[in-house]
Amino acid sequence: MNASVYINRVATFLPGAPVSNDEMEGILGLVDGKKSRIREKILHSNGIQNRHYVIDRATGLPTLNNAQLTAEAVRNLSLEEATSRPLELLCCGTSTPDQILPSHASMVHGELGNPPCEVASFSGVCLSGLSSMKYGYTSILSGLVHRAVATGSELSSTFMQGKHFQEESESAILELDARPEIAFEKDFLRWMLSDGAGAVLLSDHPDPQGISLRIDWIEMMSYANLLPVCMYAGAIKNEEGTLTGWREFDSYKALGEQSVFSIKQDVKLLNEHVVNITVARGLQDILKKRALTPDEVTWFLPHYSSNFFRKRIYASLQSVNFEIPEARWFTNLERIGNIGAASLYFMLSDLINSHRLDRGDVILCFVPESGRFSTGFAKMTAV
Repeated sequence: MNASVYINRVATFLPGAPVSNDEMEGILGLVDGKKSRIREKILHSNGIQNRHYVIDRATGLPTLNNAQLTAEAVRNLSLEEATSRPLELLCCGTSTPDQILPSHASMVHGELGNPPCEVASFSGVCLSGLSSMKYGYTSILSGLVHRAVATGSELSSTFMQGKHFQEESESAILELDARPEIAFEKDFLRWMLSDGAGAVLLSDHPDPQGISLRIDWIEMMSYANLLPVCMYAGAIKNEEGTLTGWREFDSYKALGEQSVFSIKQDVKLLNEHVVNITVARGLQDILKKRALTPDEVTWFLPHYSSNFFRKRIYASLQSVNFEIPEARWFTNLERIGNIGAASLYFMLSDLINSHRLDRGDVILCFVPESGRFSTGFAKMTAV
């Protein structure tokens, strides 16, 4: 058993040049040859100013796949400088793998070409990146390995291309002003998601050359027993709330006609439950196991997909007597967009590189997932 586990390095990779709000539609493409009438409203609500895509602006084709994106983030860790020992464990999480089989981690290992090692893949939605980190953390904590690399990545832009969407309905446009959360339905997700990858080097000892983050604990909870599916792809949702998966369709043609592989979200469920389940209920349940007060938290790193949810998260923290003043929040959604499973890695990287971390600072990370409502919190200390 090891006494502690440390994040010694954090690295990220963003493909291509930043894409501004005005450039998005030219890269993703028009729907039915028409410009979007709701794009500006969505962007005003989510607060994102820039994001990155693997899509080439000239050809409309992807320049990298997800495994290649992830491998670039791992290379940016400069492992050969950090340790003389070979990598023992590679853990990779994503909600947008390049294929169903082989596993995402196997494909990343193949791209890296490093010597044989254990690999572990994690699917799901945003929590897949934190799950990846936890597997590496627990493997080192138990003494099974001395160091590991964990990653989170997303390649969402190819899902978001105009050719995959239908023309916006008049009813949806009218409803948008009354309910900003409508932005999370299928036809509007294309203005929310982006591409990128992050990686961390985990070790059983801190880096003597600079700041390391000691992982004090990582806790995740699923509430799938309470609520039906909210966010999904590769299926359609039936009236009773069940899913019909892609393998149950009669033909591949039917899959395309019904946009089975598009990412979709049940907006009613999301609006009613995402904050109270992932913040209030989740934090209360985790604090039954882990002692922590809001005064101990120096930096709060919340992953949220849109600024629409920021005030609701704050209010939810207040409701369980865990108010963290917004001056202690650290986010980068506006600059890089919503990169799902990779978002936490980018926040950690930017916080470290901001030179605002002091020895002893306590970081509380929060990652919600609306797939079927799960939540994750992680406590770290700068050393």
